[in-house]
Amino acid sequence: MRTLIVVPTYDESANLAWIVERIHAAQPDVDVLVTDDGSPDGTGDIADGLAAADPRVHVLHRTSKQGLGSAYRAGFAWGMDHGYDVLMEMDADGSHRPEDLEQILAASAAGADLVLGSRWVPGGGVVNWPWHRRMISRGGTFYARLMLGIPVHDATGGFRAFRRATLERLPLEEIASQGYCFQIDMTRRVLDAGMSVVEVPITFVERERGESKMSGAIVREALWRVTVWGLARLVPGRLRRRQALATTR
Repeated sequence: MRTLIVVPTYDESANLAWIVERIHAAQPDVDVLVTDDGSPDGTGDIADGLAAADPRVHVLHRTSKQGLGSAYRAGFAWGMDHGYDVLMEMDADGSHRPEDLEQILAASAAGADLVLGSRWVPGGGVVNWPWHRRMISRGGTFYARLMLGIPVHDATGGFRAFRRATLERLPLEEIASQGYCFQIDMTRRVLDAGMSVVEVPITFVERERGESKMSGAIVREALWRVTVWGLARLVPGRLRRRQALATTR
């Protein structure tokens, strides 16, 4: 199964070459697509250099910072156009350990439509994360479970693998959510379509270089959209139009 790891970047010049090297040390047969949002720190140039030296590395340049969800949708479309069977999400900052790729890919090969690398199942965990980040992550998943009825332990994580057939069944062009909310959105859509979601334990390591892209706006977007989706689920007739607006806005 041809595997493509989509790695969105914005100002990750300190991390990109290092994480790509670690990916290929752990999984020599996978390809990497860097989707760079016009990073002013030269990340795109570093990605071009990696691609020139290694045919397993590809680059998709975008002209401006358009958000995590948009970067992944563009990367998925590129990967499906180029015939990949499994499309993965992975951060560029080293927080997702390449050593955990093996078990994620094994679960995908075993037939899971979506595999989540989970911090909050037995065997998973986080390293060097401040208490408020733990609270946001666990609280976000708890709220999503409560409002959306999704039976997963880590709905906000961005280390995951989709089978090509899974993405082909989702209306990717209609999805406007970003950040944590994009991860929740994709998970609920896979489950709503009757497909399987499997969680495998991972260890999440807080970045050592560069700055986190987490912001209050990302948290507020997730809270707003999940609330609208959840209310529409509970009272579908009255709030169907509001749910559609939350999806496409």
